[in-house]
Amino acid sequence: MTTLRNTEQRYGTVAIALHWLMALLLIALIVLGLYMSRLPDVGFDKNKILLVLYHKEYGMLALGLAVVRLAWRVGNVLPALVEELPDWQQVAARFVHLCFYGFMFALPISGWLMSSAAGIPVYVFGVRLPDLIAHNEYRFQQLIEIHKWLGYALIGFIVLHAGAALRHHFLSRDNTLKKMLPGTHT
Repeated sequence: MTTLRNTEQRYGTVAIALHWLMALLLIALIVLGLYMSRLPDVGFDKNKILLVLYHKEYGMLALGLAVVRLAWRVGNVLPALVEELPDWQQVAARFVHLCFYGFMFALPISGWLMSSAAGIPVYVFGVRLPDLIAHNEYRFQQLIEIHKWLGYALIGFIVLHAGAALRHHFLSRDNTLKKMLPGTHT
């Protein structure tokens, strides 16, 4: 039976739920961002504007969930890595997880900064957030590039993370993936 809190052996229900909710949300935001960026920027496109608004709103939701996830992570024990894992893989695993936290904060904040620099307000479920910086077209262009490349880097880390989890599950046949799957026991 899975408990709410993490144990030395596996993640708890809250950590598992936050992991998979965040994974689905980030992947959806990436897909939406890639789709939106390929739409033309000419004229008034109601559909593109609506997609941009959804992207911003759910990006801010991702930021809020990242805060909750980090708070939960700090307040809970971290399950031990598989014992037979070589040192370099242990370091790589921890590095990738730290990078994910960096992306979970950097992407929505860079998007918020980008909107602020463009002079376009950011709303979260009807509440307008304050601008983080003043309107500045040059900064806006820079932030577009930063946000885009952070997104591409996140895609790479997702592929690396998922590939490593699948490798552990199917090739190494250890409990690495099972620790994060709901309803499984290690």
